[in-house]
Amino acid sequence: MQNIFNTLIDSFIDNKVGITENFLSVALSARLKENLQELYQDKQLQSAGTGNETLVSHDKSVRSDMIYWLDRKHNNVHENSFFDLMDSFVSYLNSTCYTGITGYEFHYTRYEEGSFYKKHLDQFKNNDSRQYSMIIYLNAGWQAIDGGELCIHHADHLQNISPDNGKSVFFKSSELVHEVLVTNKPRLSITGWLKIN
Repeated sequence: MQNIFNTLIDSFIDNKVGITENFLSVALSARLKENLQELYQDKQLQSAGTGNETLVSHDKSVRSDMIYWLDRKHNNVHENSFFDLMDSFVSYLNSTCYTGITGYEFHYTRYEEGSFYKKHLDQFKNNDSRQYSMIIYLNAGWQAIDGGELCIHHADHLQNISPDNGKSVFFKSSELVHEVLVTNKPRLSITGWLKIN
């Protein structure tokens, strides 16, 4: 995994947006996707809001995805394998880049056909604990016609990133405005933040 971690970190240093393929193995990606689909079928996903607990808003004209928070307390073997991977990445990031990350939070995300998330920053106005944003995609066979790209708003250009299976994207939560463009079919991911407490 060290080569994959290095690709993610090096591309972040070069372009403010780290991208690597195969952050998740095909097998783990498939198991996590099955988990997400089962949770969706069991009506366990909730409409996502903007802001945190003290300033939450549910405005579907801004954000129309559904989420389910991951937690080791669920004792799900595949979610815990994901957390083990994240522990390894955070340890490597801290040892090579001295970032001081002390924790993280992640949720499953499902965008239905026609869903989107308009331009936003990931760091809260009243809480700066989120340092880095990470998205890991669970969409096998995604095509350009399917839409749903992550659009990063750099100072001088837009960068559209296709949500391909196993790909991970990594950037500073306080720096880059971004959006999820309208998706033309269900779009699945794990989304989260590396934090300092």
